Amino acid sequence: MTVFFTSDTHFGDPRVLRIDRRPFPSVAAHDEALVALWNETVGPEDEVWHLGDFALGPPPEAVAALLDRLHGRKHLISGNNDGPGTLVAPGWDSVQAYAELRIEGRHLILCHYPFRTWNQIGRGSLNLHGHSHGRLTPATRQYDVGVDVQELRPATLDQIIARKRRRLSAMGRMEPDGV
Repeated sequence: MTVFFTSDTHFGDPRVLRIDRRPFPSVAAHDEALVALWNETVGPEDEVWHLGDFALGPPPEAVAALLDRLHGRKHLISGNNDGPGTLVAPGWDSVQAYAELRIEGRHLILCHYPFRTWNQIGRGSLNLHGHSHGRLTPATRQYDVGVDVQELRPATLDQIIARKRRRLSAMGRMEPDGV
């Protein structure tokens, strides 16, 4: 079993085509592409932590049908655009606003929103978040897991860290803590 992270899929939300300039001609094409990329990446036995803004607009039964199409055991960390229909849809293994996990020897702090400080920051814990759609200046030990910066698909922790390193390197910067 592999653990993946993602956020800000915004299924059913036409704003992402305009605001985030996602390269799709319609919301339907966007949603189908994200489902295909998710299922190409995630296996049925894998685990996915979705850090908010899963869907906006579809009724609860459509959200449930969408969840049923997506591979893996799914956990939702709620975001500001996750309405009641998304929060109560069958198909989530858990729904909460915040979580702490230990994966691959690392302590992870999961929330839809990026933090300025977080639990065990001085002990090397990492903050995984969404919400910012890749628009925040990278902070030490803080990782945006949103589809806009993770190739429109869920990513493993190692992939997320490697992509941030490449972005920082392109900017002529390095992560000071060596993560």
